Amino acid sequence: MGERAGDLPPTPRERPQDEALVLYPAMDSTEPAEWPGARWIGTIDLRALAGHTHLRLQNSEGYRRAWLLVREDGSLRGFVDVDAVDGVVDRRTLEISAASLPAALPQSVMRDTPWITVVVCTRDRSDQLRGSLAAILRLDYPGFDVLVVDNAARTSETRDMVHQEFQDSRVTLVSEPVPGLAQARNTGLSHARGDIVAFTDDDVIVDRDWLREIAAAFQRVPAAACVTGLVPAGEMRSPVQRYFDDRVSWSKSLVPRVYSLAEPPENLPRFPFCVGEYGTGANFALDRRAALALGGFDTALGVGTRTGGGEDIDMFTRVVLSGRSLVMQPSAIVWHRHRGDIDELRLQARSYGTGLGAWLTKILLNPRTAWMALARSPYAVRHFVSNARRKPGRVPEGQAPVSADWDRQLAKVLRLELISVARGPFNYLLQRSMGKSVGT
Repeated sequence: MGERAGDLPPTPRERPQDEALVLYPAMDSTEPAEWPGARWIGTIDLRALAGHTHLRLQNSEGYRRAWLLVREDGSLRGFVDVDAVDGVVDRRTLEISAASLPAALPQSVMRDTPWITVVVCTRDRSDQLRGSLAAILRLDYPGFDVLVVDNAARTSETRDMVHQEFQDSRVTLVSEPVPGLAQARNTGLSHARGDIVAFTDDDVIVDRDWLREIAAAFQRVPAAACVTGLVPAGEMRSPVQRYFDDRVSWSKSLVPRVYSLAEPPENLPRFPFCVGEYGTGANFALDRRAALALGGFDTALGVGTRTGGGEDIDMFTRVVLSGRSLVMQPSAIVWHRHRGDIDELRLQARSYGTGLGAWLTKILLNPRTAWMALARSPYAVRHFVSNARRKPGRVPEGQAPVSADWDRQLAKVLRLELISVARGPFNYLLQRSMGKSVGT
């Protein structure tokens, strides 16, 4: 730090004791922070603080506070929200905030390293895919390959980018002409080499230990057919991103859990129909043989079809209903770039709504699951409405509030989502009628 080429490094006595520890953001932002309540997002292991009095945040222009995921010796502790004056976090401030977090859980133990195939489904988003693939190839795991499923591409951009920029023997590009995320994921399943298939999206950055934590979870719970992980916001430059992150449970659930019909969770009256608690499609892994035995993903669901979503929660629920276990492993982390403006949020609300309505329709059309769902419907409705009405966290004192019509815009988004749920049954039945649905 500041040493000239050829100089001997200073001895410990000579090295400045106020030397800054440099932190890098979880994701690079292509746009500046546009909101006074924006948060710079990254991660810190408390053991790395030795010898440092402050932390310097890279690419922090426009951010007044930092949202940090705290680890201790590699184990998760939780999130802290701290001041970042001129891109600098005071060590003492961080330690005071971290002191209120739960004690670190024992670190995962990985005895074996089974081969894992990572599947990334994409459609004409080569700019985002580039960063996602680069992070995957930096994973600290000895045996994995990557399948990029190019789904119903309108151009050759994805194919050209992968072939030109990722000439790595671990990367294979597969074309799937039939549109639909479930269809693309089934293509990934059928081409996978690994006994474990890990799915993620093209708008994420995976944590370096992602696959190690997935493997450790499968080994810890031999009956597991599915492992999901934490998906926190990798960028929070706008109130829309904060609102979305506050709404979803899979961005902050830090306690490992095992979901199984043999031991139903006492605090989830909606179980096994637990939208959100299981995880999300941006971060999960399947035992390949178990997934194929279940028939793969339901191709009447998912982005790229009339239903717009639902294929992930459908698979999670079918895993549990089959008598297998689903493990929520928070330490398997994938950072996600949430939608940045209100128009994008509306599109996502429509997709989430129709996907939820479509999946519920499928549940009610199956005699085996219909009675279970109806018995739990009051809890499910209450959970959905309360979750949808959440607002973004308060802006720190002295900072400008969100625009005056913010509540009105969110109310419109909520109405759109509710209307979309109502449209879900029609969309699902229409999608099913257009062709044979697999994975049902």
